[in-house]
Amino acid sequence: MNISIPQPAYQPVVLLRAAGYAPFRDPKTGEGSFVRRLGTEFYPRFHIYVIKDTDDVLDLTLHLDQRRPSYTGSRAHNGEYDGPQIEAERTRILSRIPQ
Repeated sequence: MNISIPQPAYQPVVLLRAAGYAPFRDPKTGEGSFVRRLGTEFYPRFHIYVIKDTDDVLDLTLHLDQRRPSYTGSRAHNGEYDGPQIEAERTRILSRIPQ
């Protein structure tokens, strides 16, 4: 699910930390993102990528990683990209962002 935040007053890391997310760098690819775990284990977790960060808009993409990739060397995972759980998390994120 895509989330657009018009004219963010803060850097993405500040906004997402306010919503309970932690920066994450994939050790295999080096790609940066943000995660929020739903329990004590690494999965399931909400996962956010910053698509666009300008003075005008912050575009994010949100999904839920249910479990880690099944096959060695595979990046595919059991992820959800829409539905009630994703919509509820989007609403929660937007409510926690400082104005």
